[in-house]
Amino acid sequence: MDLDYQSMRAFADSWGLLYMFLIFLAVVVWAFRPGSRSMSEDAANIPFKENE
Repeated sequence: MDLDYQSMRAFADSWGLLYMFLIFLAVVVWAFRPGSRSMSEDAANIPFKENE
């Protein structure tokens, strides 16, 4: 299988951009899902908790 620069560039221009956009969309949906607020607040308050 001979992969040259032009074929890799054509793949990245078409399917690579779509793949990266779908990954970005999945991360945004995961971050703003309804159940993530309490987990985010817990993680944000870790530095302020006292050592046990």
